[in-house]
Amino acid sequence: MTAAPHTVTEFTAPHAAAPWAERNFADYIFDYAQNRPQHVSMRRRDPGGPWRDVTAKQFAEEVLGLARGLINAGIQPGDRVGLMSRTRYEWTLVDFAVAAIGAVTVPVYETSSAEQVQWILSDSGAVAAIVETKAHAETLESIRGDAPAIRELWVIDDGGLETIREMLGSATADDVHERRAAVTPDDLASIIYTSGTTGRPKGCELTHGNFLFEITQVRQYLGDLLNDQASTLLFLPIAHVFGRVIEIGCLATGCTLGHTPDVRNLIEDLAGFQPRFVLSVPRVFEKVFNTAKQKAHAEGHGKIFDRAEKVAIDYSKAQVSGRPSPWLSLQHKLFKRLVYSKIAKALGGNCESAISGGAPLGERLGHFFRGVGVTVYEGYGLTETTAAATVNRPDALRIGTVGMPIPGMTLRVADDGELLLKGGVVFRRYWQNPEATADAMQDGWFRTGDIGEIDSDGFVRITGRKKELIVTAGGKNVAPAVLEDRARAHWLVGQCLVVGDQKPFIGALVTIDPEAWPQWLEKNGRPADTKLADMVNDTELRAEIQEAIDSANAAVSKAESIRAFAILPADWTEESGHLTPSLKLKRNIVLKENAPEIEALYSRPKPD
Repeated sequence: MTAAPHTVTEFTAPHAAAPWAERNFADYIFDYAQNRPQHVSMRRRDPGGPWRDVTAKQFAEEVLGLARGLINAGIQPGDRVGLMSRTRYEWTLVDFAVAAIGAVTVPVYETSSAEQVQWILSDSGAVAAIVETKAHAETLESIRGDAPAIRELWVIDDGGLETIREMLGSATADDVHERRAAVTPDDLASIIYTSGTTGRPKGCELTHGNFLFEITQVRQYLGDLLNDQASTLLFLPIAHVFGRVIEIGCLATGCTLGHTPDVRNLIEDLAGFQPRFVLSVPRVFEKVFNTAKQKAHAEGHGKIFDRAEKVAIDYSKAQVSGRPSPWLSLQHKLFKRLVYSKIAKALGGNCESAISGGAPLGERLGHFFRGVGVTVYEGYGLTETTAAATVNRPDALRIGTVGMPIPGMTLRVADDGELLLKGGVVFRRYWQNPEATADAMQDGWFRTGDIGEIDSDGFVRITGRKKELIVTAGGKNVAPAVLEDRARAHWLVGQCLVVGDQKPFIGALVTIDPEAWPQWLEKNGRPADTKLADMVNDTELRAEIQEAIDSANAAVSKAESIRAFAILPADWTEESGHLTPSLKLKRNIVLKENAPEIEALYSRPKPD
């Protein structure tokens, strides 16, 4: 038996790819248009219509036309252009047109408040903004006096891109290509503002070299996913660096890209597009699993599903330790027809793998999905690292970790457990914020703010956020992420926030998943119109949530375990202002708004 790897304090992944030939990430689409003009780079769909192919030549021509219009509109190299839109074809079109003329894309989440829009556009000094809807335009107009650099505003749904293309001027295709060729890898490509779980967002300067480094390595370590035979449907915000890198990576590698802006129709969109792989956050995989499990139980097939779940996990684990036994393989073959095919159908029916980031998926779900036939490759990164700094890959997969450093990256564990990073994906600096830049960098190392460990094989585990560590009154250090992720895996749980800083024990605030609530009412024989607000202290409901808490507590010592919890009457969402667009909890806001509920947890007798 091979000995378990030990932990190390530093690990470097050697370069696996030759230096790139590109200087500007827009080079990718023009290279494809020249070398494989009829390759289907994208598929797009108008609302209610069918998916239609967009060839490499067609897309490059569209980018070229828009880029010429931007030059005629007076956009200069280095100018910042705000882009506020949902995930759609036009987002990618604008992004590459801006890059092609050496300007800088400044993404703005389409859910941003007027105050957030004002800050991002004024701080970045954006000279123009392209927004999706009239409502977005009204938001921008309301703050335009506080963003004085903005000269132009175009609305996609109002024919704004056509207006840009028709701008009068002398710019030619050659002018665009001259601008593109003048860009160097050291030039700024984008300023992406952190989603701001605390404080005012900071603008991360990402260069063309940052993106080129990331994509060059992606071609090597995820070539089985990102290639000219693959396809993916992008539904995460491209304003987030995770979606942005996949957008660019697909067009760099020939992977056919689609967009969908509305996750409410995601199952239908996946069925129509049938992607080979998907990009998502753990919450989506949790929802797919929980929905399938609850549906099976509601239809009287709970025992079959539970057995199929165990077989999938055991089958995946057997691939780590050796070959599955004949009996396990036989059961797996049976459940593939009865159960697993239905779960795969929820991801489009053709999906073989997925990339997950943003938060830990958990070993159980990782093994379950691999056992079902959809291997989930977890990765880790931040806006400041141009998305992935580490990732699992087909030839180096260890479920329960976030993979190995991408080639050319070095990771170090500081004395206090914080992960430090160095390499080509690390951002240049924070825009106009030298104090924050100095705080984030330590002797050339980027301080991630995350606590983790590296084993001797180079696989990384993230155990929590440094700023989120809870220190109980007894001096016990508790990382809340482990508990929260395990609790949230329960089908009925929406969100979970662990509390207990300077308190005698660990507690938790729990919300109920609104989509699961009607199922729980039916399952427990309660009227369908029963309000959650009237049930937060219901004995049966608390018993169900206690199961989620017990599952979470199984991962930690008794001193770190959740001893008391409160059920809240409403879920935390992005719309309510409690989650970032990448679905991270805004802990400071949640803690402030729920201070009375937290205090109530500790006003009761101390639990055993």
